Amino acid sequence: MSQNIIEVSNLKYKYDESDKFAVNDFSMSIKQGEWVSIIGKNGSGKSTLISLLDGLIEKNSGEITIDGDTLNASNVYGIRDKIGIVFQNPSNQFVASTVEDDIAFGLENHNLDQNIMHEKVYQALKDVDMLEYAKNDPSRLSGGQKQRIAIAGVLAMQPKIIILDEATSMLDPKAKILITNLINDVRNKYNLTIISITHDINEIQESSRTILIKDGQKILDTTPSELFTQLASVEEYGLRLPFSEKLRLKLADSGFNVPDKYLNDEEIIEWITQYHSKM
Repeated sequence: MSQNIIEVSNLKYKYDESDKFAVNDFSMSIKQGEWVSIIGKNGSGKSTLISLLDGLIEKNSGEITIDGDTLNASNVYGIRDKIGIVFQNPSNQFVASTVEDDIAFGLENHNLDQNIMHEKVYQALKDVDMLEYAKNDPSRLSGGQKQRIAIAGVLAMQPKIIILDEATSMLDPKAKILITNLINDVRNKYNLTIISITHDINEIQESSRTILIKDGQKILDTTPSELFTQLASVEEYGLRLPFSEKLRLKLADSGFNVPDKYLNDEEIIEWITQYHSKM
């Protein structure tokens, strides 16, 4: 049984100019190697929660434990080394004129030996299938390629946790799927823990669990397969039903005896194929 790498207990945070808590008595635990999607409408407290986990802002009350260490002022920088964040716009993360120099930037700040640094850059580029672009200007790459480089920059630092902050929201549908599959590959390879702040159905479907936040509070903690059947209105939380679920509901309304649970794309295709073979 995997140990909890993240534990959050009764966390509260309120911005100075606000009369409401952005994060309000929030608790959760995440095991090493899990992929957890955190969802909710804009302003629900998702980004504030991430800032608290990374020590970018200081909680009003409650407790955050990362990899066995309770977050405080004395260990915040050590805990940040265990967490890598991939943001919505990868261009905002680029600081160098070539891909390899950009990935090396964070390593240089840790005063690593040059040979070790080159090995880490090479392996990170290999992990994201971007070795051939090592000498390229990152600003001239496609959106999907830029996000791969941003992920490589995080991987080179060898964190235990990667946070995806709407990391696929600016990509086209094909690139979204490629990046989601890439994240799953590196998660399995390195036993990484993934937290994704997302509205994207593909990311939600890949996750082990989904946590729904509203007004800074945890409303639901469930599996992706149960999410859409437990919510009366997904639109209320900034989500859209996936096509497979819309199709399942339409078939049910038309009198077909479809399963009374959420089916993903592969499952709905399998059901239709089996139904057609019996006709």
